[in-house]
Amino acid sequence: MLHTCSSSQTKTPTIMASISPLSFLSTNTNTSSLLPKRRHTHVAPTKLITCNASNPNNNNQDPSSNAIANANRRRDLLIGLGGMAGVAGFAYNPFAYAAPVSPDLKACGPPTLPAGAKPVKCCPPASTNIIDFEFPKNQPLRLRKPAHKVTGDDLAKYKDAIKAMRDLPDDDPRSYTQQAAIHCAYCHNSYHQVGFPDKDLQVHYSWIFLPFHRWYLYFYERILGSLINDPTFALPFWNWDHPDGMEMPSIFTDRRSSLYDPLRNANHQPPVLVDLSWNRKGADTGGDVDANLNLMYTNFVEVKAPLNFFGQAFRAGDTPYTVKTGAGSCESVHNTLHVWSGDRTQPNGEDMGSLYSAGRDPLFYCHHSNVDRMWNLWKSFGNKDIVDPDFLDSSFLFYDENKNLVRVKTKDCLDSVKLGYDFEKVPIPWAKTKPKARRTKAERAKKPLTTKSVDFPLTLEEDKLVSTLVKRPRRSRSRKEKDEREETLVLEIEFDRRLPIKFDVLLNEEEDLQFATPKNREFAGSFVNVSHTQKSSAMKTELAFKIGITEKLIDLEADDDDSVVVTLVPQYGEGVVVKGIKIDYEEC
Repeated sequence: MLHTCSSSQTKTPTIMASISPLSFLSTNTNTSSLLPKRRHTHVAPTKLITCNASNPNNNNQDPSSNAIANANRRRDLLIGLGGMAGVAGFAYNPFAYAAPVSPDLKACGPPTLPAGAKPVKCCPPASTNIIDFEFPKNQPLRLRKPAHKVTGDDLAKYKDAIKAMRDLPDDDPRSYTQQAAIHCAYCHNSYHQVGFPDKDLQVHYSWIFLPFHRWYLYFYERILGSLINDPTFALPFWNWDHPDGMEMPSIFTDRRSSLYDPLRNANHQPPVLVDLSWNRKGADTGGDVDANLNLMYTNFVEVKAPLNFFGQAFRAGDTPYTVKTGAGSCESVHNTLHVWSGDRTQPNGEDMGSLYSAGRDPLFYCHHSNVDRMWNLWKSFGNKDIVDPDFLDSSFLFYDENKNLVRVKTKDCLDSVKLGYDFEKVPIPWAKTKPKARRTKAERAKKPLTTKSVDFPLTLEEDKLVSTLVKRPRRSRSRKEKDEREETLVLEIEFDRRLPIKFDVLLNEEEDLQFATPKNREFAGSFVNVSHTQKSSAMKTELAFKIGITEKLIDLEADDDDSVVVTLVPQYGEGVVVKGIKIDYEEC
């Protein structure tokens, strides 16, 4: 997307071939039977917006600008010129603009599984009839409630719905087996991208993380409701951001219940408190309520740049897991809950602790229901959705409650109420729990930091701190400049995706491992990887890990400093290589 001001989100569009929306069809297929039953074209009105342009409805449901309209027209023109010729070897076009990602259904194949995993089929049942999504009409609003408050009839309905799903034959696209396989297919290389048969489609570590999982739960919830003939049925959410919900919900721990899964961490059963910054060390004595609330503030309240919240751009033709991609602050917290919940006695932390198996645990959907809620809450703080057309037009395929294969787009899921569901309003105590700096500027002056820049690349070693001095491109920016562009710490890292990994990042702190806690303002964030694999024989992959630091530097009284000390605290996992650290700016 092009804007009227400079930003790291507004780089020249990636040059690659344009994608036909029908390019997932082979040239020897009768395409008439595969065309969607219903089609509509979204034409964005031409209206110029600036960096701070906002939608009065706070959902950017109809994002518009000259840049978006022009990009769409260019893409439509290229599609029109290419037509079905684009399927059979449409020539590389150096003047084509980037395009949104889409799964290639016909090319769905076996997943690449981690060592020790039993063979599993993750592709959905074959279908030649795809319809485009339409918003539900004349249906009651589904209200999602905190899991720790789900009792009585609501709990009975939930158990009955899951049991009914478990009782369906495995080849039914609505079945428990097939619903679990969805996550495996989209996360373990079963799908390639439309038009790019050599490029995998991965829904983690990029800006499609949140919309994919919202759509996933949308259809899962509707299927459950239809199985018990209740159009008001709503998934609960694991309220791990509130003290009352900071433990594994007890409704999932009854061994006789359809909600039970045996592959969970035995040491993390209720009443053990969730640790949102879990480091897999020592006795599992549970988390700290204050630290959890502080971490929520750091990851959700003060993050303003959309790419720092959602994750980095992922466009058609991009290779997953490169320095162009990376998780946002929302996914980082989500990852810790996965690792915390999985069974550490299993080869890969199954079920929740590995992406291919996570969908087998009913707790997964309850967890993601709260992740989905975080998207709504983040926007309620005045933040805006991404308006890049390649984000809005990214698409996925799901079976609905009537066994129809439905194509959905990100732009249609920005407003959960329009989709027919909302979340029960509960207190969010973390909204005002800003961590406090461990030392004031005056105290630091008495004992100044001595760190100097280090040479890259460097390999992190567990329990061994690494500190380096990072130059800031700008200092003492105006409030307007800060509101428009978030100062962002960028770490280019290489790691083994098969391993669970976590390291913390501190600002202006080089003292001791014990200070790597979310309770301190010096704590900037954490990189967390959930075990999964890739096809390459070399299991190393690269990502850009980004953390917004504008407000942190203000609170640390470091906004006038020329440089900032960045300290990395390895917590678990081996072989993480840091190739470089810099400071950039992301548009708000």
